Amino acid sequence: MGALLFGVAFWVSRLENWRVASTAADGAATGDRYGREKPSGVIRWLTTVDHKDIGLMYGVYAVSMFAWAGGAAVLMRAELITPESDLFAATFYNSLLTTHGIAMLLLFGTPILAAFGNYLIPLIIGADDMAFPRINAIAFWLLPFGTVFVFAGFLPIEGLIPAQTAWTMYPPLSAGIGAGNQGNVGVDLMLLGLHLTGIGATMGAINFIVTIFTERAEEVTWANLDIFSWTILVQSGQILFAFPLLGSAMILLLLDRNFGTTFYAVDGGGPILWQHLFWFWGHPEVYILILPAMGIISLLIPRFSGRKLFGFKFVVYSTLAIGVLSFGVWAHHMFTTGIDPRLRGSFMAVTLAIAIPSAVKTFNWITTMWGGTLRLTVPMLFSIGFLSNFIIGGVTGVFLASIPVDLVLHDTYYVVGHFHYFLMGGMVFAVFAGIYYWFPLFTGRWYQRRLGRAHFWLTLIGTNITFFAMILLGYGGMPRRYASYLTQFTDLHQIASVGALFITVGQLIFLWNVVQSWFEGKRVESGDPWDLKADDVFTEEWAWFERQRETALTDGGDADGEAVSNDGQPTAETEGPTRDRSTGDDD
Repeated sequence: MGALLFGVAFWVSRLENWRVASTAADGAATGDRYGREKPSGVIRWLTTVDHKDIGLMYGVYAVSMFAWAGGAAVLMRAELITPESDLFAATFYNSLLTTHGIAMLLLFGTPILAAFGNYLIPLIIGADDMAFPRINAIAFWLLPFGTVFVFAGFLPIEGLIPAQTAWTMYPPLSAGIGAGNQGNVGVDLMLLGLHLTGIGATMGAINFIVTIFTERAEEVTWANLDIFSWTILVQSGQILFAFPLLGSAMILLLLDRNFGTTFYAVDGGGPILWQHLFWFWGHPEVYILILPAMGIISLLIPRFSGRKLFGFKFVVYSTLAIGVLSFGVWAHHMFTTGIDPRLRGSFMAVTLAIAIPSAVKTFNWITTMWGGTLRLTVPMLFSIGFLSNFIIGGVTGVFLASIPVDLVLHDTYYVVGHFHYFLMGGMVFAVFAGIYYWFPLFTGRWYQRRLGRAHFWLTLIGTNITFFAMILLGYGGMPRRYASYLTQFTDLHQIASVGALFITVGQLIFLWNVVQSWFEGKRVESGDPWDLKADDVFTEEWAWFERQRETALTDGGDADGEAVSNDGQPTAETEGPTRDRSTGDDD
């Protein structure tokens, strides 16, 4: 692997002179340092260092991982329709379980947020590009290499099987004790792949921090820095402290597996050591995923409420508070491990305390909408859906913060339902809201509004059916991670599987809508497609889009054909949808 990466680095360095692009102040690529145009076609995407191109590649990669994780979830729900393991072996179910968790958290969640950050942060803060464009590209390309290793067990290679450790990778199971399935090299490859993706995430975090600190335009101060940039900045700080620790913990696990060390053996640090190290990363990871999602929602709700974000400073302070407190709650995952009761009490207190800044944000979002002129566009619908799901996920989390309740519900489906309300109902809804909101910016075209609404309602209904059924299963005592179960849980599992079907149909509609609209959607007719200027909530990225459109039309675009910006991206056109502000229609 090291030789391969060295060879790639050497090859890229030989191509440096013609592939490094400089950027103008408005963010449009103008060519390389010698004034030559950037290459086109596949070579462009393989060698680009432009933040917009890299943002789009992050997005395509993340959506593909979302599809992989969703496919694994559908197969698991199909297996759980009946109490017996009658579709496939329990070992394959465990492989799907591991694949689903890792893909959603590490291969979809973090990269999709990096996609928004890469594309939008330089535009919003007035930067030419990211601070380190080459590092930005390297951070992305580590992802597909790492992904190959993570899923290597699914390749048709004799003697290689997928990892079956679940996404938490608890020893002694993951240490390969007793050989068997967990002693297979597929687990080692997964750990190596996760290490590569973690390095990429850390490099990206450093890049975001330096960019926001040093590349802002003169008029962008800490006082008027937008809320999305604040959340990306705090998230990057969390990544900087959390991901290297996870990488170190996985190195120790690899040493235990392959070189006979005993870091996680009973006569060494013990399996509890892994839990401390893992959850010191694992719980900040929850907020690494949700904070930028909160930033997107904090940006979108004011746009479609016709007013500024209520209590902007308190939203920023609550973001900083979450970033700090998230590192002090990891042991609430370990209440049942027999740790000192005094430690359990302190972690319970901090866990309850971290709910306060989240409640502050929820209050500010609701107050922003209160008395506003709401426009129920598709992005706004997903923002409201995020808010409702986030409240359910937060309230169920407060119950788990209580030690007596957690002792009863630990490792049951209640935890699965709570976490998925937070992740699927929270972060993913915010991602969809952002995709629909910035779709005209990315493509110069409109999506199909009716398909967008169908996507929202199917996803919202399916999410609540599936994960509320899981919460009820947890109250009944159904343990998580089981491929078979007692017949008394059949009805609720079947209800959850029906909800999963709703979610699946919704995502297929989303995929069709995005792909078809990207190539054939109605062209945007204005540099202000959401009519933000009317409410004085026009932001810098749309100002950039407006300048790009004007420049493209000046440089040869016409009213009947598709205008193309300097960086090769389609821009707005005169023919496009109209929107009635009274109804919220956006095409």
